[in-house]
Amino acid sequence: MTTTEKPAGVLAVLRRTPTPVRYLLGGVLVNQLGAFVQTFMVLYLVFRGFSAGQAGVAIAAYSVGSVLGGLAGGELVHRIGPRATIAAAMAGSAAILSVIPVFGRPGFHVPLMAALLLAGLATQSYRPAAAVLLSELMPGDDRVMGFSMMRIALNLGAALSPLIAAGLILLDWNLLLWFDAATALLYAVVALRLLPDHRVEREPASPKEGGTRTAYGILLRDGRFWFFLASVLIGSVIYVQYTVSLPLKITAEGHSAGLYSVVLVTASAVLILCELKITSYVTRWPGHVAATAGTVLMGLGVAGFGLSGGSAVALVVCTVVFVFGIMVNGPTMFAYPSTFPAAVKARYISAHQATFGLGMALGPLFGVAAWVALGNGVWWLCGALGLVAALCALLGMTARRPATA
Repeated sequence: MTTTEKPAGVLAVLRRTPTPVRYLLGGVLVNQLGAFVQTFMVLYLVFRGFSAGQAGVAIAAYSVGSVLGGLAGGELVHRIGPRATIAAAMAGSAAILSVIPVFGRPGFHVPLMAALLLAGLATQSYRPAAAVLLSELMPGDDRVMGFSMMRIALNLGAALSPLIAAGLILLDWNLLLWFDAATALLYAVVALRLLPDHRVEREPASPKEGGTRTAYGILLRDGRFWFFLASVLIGSVIYVQYTVSLPLKITAEGHSAGLYSVVLVTASAVLILCELKITSYVTRWPGHVAATAGTVLMGLGVAGFGLSGGSAVALVVCTVVFVFGIMVNGPTMFAYPSTFPAAVKARYISAHQATFGLGMALGPLFGVAAWVALGNGVWWLCGALGLVAALCALLGMTARRPATA
């Protein structure tokens, strides 16, 4: 297939997906099936006798580690390669998660925070390596579809993991951490045994030719990419409100928690069933068009929550609009940093991953503060921020200059 041909359909892309990519995505899915820390750690710690405040601080430590892990992962890719980075990150994550139950009791709050910070760092540092490897192994015309498949693997794992967690909790709360560690270790084994030892281009060693400092200098001077990162940061803060401000709205309007479950199931079903098909059309658009249009649609969806008037049907409809925006802009924006030259690609990817993680960490703080101050007005604020994020995506992804030394 030549690069001038239109992208093929979903089934055609799936059939020609390289075998190593299948292993890579399979490992992502397996690891995500045990991703319980952010979802269940507060409940776990409260069950073990910690206060809600202590549990919140512990989760904040994990979030800080996640942001640092996104940056560390990009650096490791250049040092030891994507396969070794994934294996080391997952093995380290397994080791740390397996010992967290030792600190999971009152009196060990400080070592627990340290362990969770390291767990976040190790767990998230695999993502830049996985993104680099995916971008190198997938044919150029299928790259965006490849990132869509990775998102499907993450979302499918996120949809199934609560069911697994429910069964494990009935037996022993500590099994949450040990199962999470087991899935991470399995992914490390998959990486070592089945993924190719692809070496990423390194910077010139001579100071005259440049080096690590030069590579970071290229990124820091790339003003357009900073607009892109601003769009990612704002967009991820808006995205989190779907799990922070939306349940507050639903309960404040007198709806049962069951409605929120319906909203979550609807969003997961739409993402899993529709994203690949949507992406097969979106790949025919210029990247800045997909990113801008999807971000606007996402902003309209969250703004619609403010107009729902207490209607359960309206909330579900707005959720579908919001999710369609994510499906339109998500794969393209996640694939965009992988279009940069090999010598700096991993650092662009890690900057993107770290920015996304920062937004996910700041989003709950923003959402709670905005809900307390504005109430239902938080959705109008998020809608306006969505337009700002769309403008940043347009400025950051239109006619970018090659990032070369």
